[in-house]
Amino acid sequence: MQTINDAELAIRVGMALDRDAPALEALHGGMVGEVYLARWTQDRAVIKVDRRERPQLAIEGMMLGYLARESELPVPALLHVADDLLIMQHLPGTSQFNVAAEQHAAKLLADLHAVTGPACGFESDTLIGLFPQPNGWTSSWVAFFGERRLYHLAQLAVDRGAMPLSMLKRVDALIQRLDQLIDEPAAPALVHGDIWTSNLLADDDCITGCLDPAIYYGHPEVELAYIALFHSFGEPFFQRYHELSPIAAGFFEERMDVYQLYPLLSHICHFGGHYVDSTAQKLTRLGF
Repeated sequence: MQTINDAELAIRVGMALDRDAPALEALHGGMVGEVYLARWTQDRAVIKVDRRERPQLAIEGMMLGYLARESELPVPALLHVADDLLIMQHLPGTSQFNVAAEQHAAKLLADLHAVTGPACGFESDTLIGLFPQPNGWTSSWVAFFGERRLYHLAQLAVDRGAMPLSMLKRVDALIQRLDQLIDEPAAPALVHGDIWTSNLLADDDCITGCLDPAIYYGHPEVELAYIALFHSFGEPFFQRYHELSPIAAGFFEERMDVYQLYPLLSHICHFGGHYVDSTAQKLTRLGF
């Protein structure tokens, strides 16, 4: 970690917490804003700073607060929430997971997915990385996933010049047949929405932190597909999850590819590049 010299930021953090200004060290990560470790003599905190014209860190704070109230996920306590400054509890752990930690993650996520909502969506729009995640309540998961997830990001990718219009048409053709490709959930389940290695912390056999959520209520299979796409966890996770909350037949063979289009489209919007080819290959595999 690199110590930084930003006296104005350190003073603001101290004032927000009604204590002395801390020493600041830059941390890796922070797609939405910069991330620092604030260090005092006895304790530490993690801060995020969003210096953009329209900062949005309060949305992340809202999502973390919601997960703290509604689930057992180990999310950091919120110490200060503002659009441009988020101060959180520092949690122990690293992004290295042994078998027991993967199994613990399965238990945490199975419990999270047991939290159900009145419909698909959320009480407000959220974020997936830098971009809006529209969440208007929708009774049909198929309609919600098609319109507010796949089409929304595919159109955004085209608007940003990151993806050709021809691929948007292929995504739209898939959406027209989406009711033949995925199923409605027994009840809309709360999902974290962005479970990959850097957003999780483990200490020995336990998951100690779940960070950077992109929450909404939907089908838990969308979370499992995301985990599989980015290899967040392996076989120990999926075996334990299936024991706790059985995964319906056909997920790995059929529906997983459909659900993986959403994070792939998100990565096109954020990074472009080879994710366009990966998405095209996925669409071809699905017959579109």
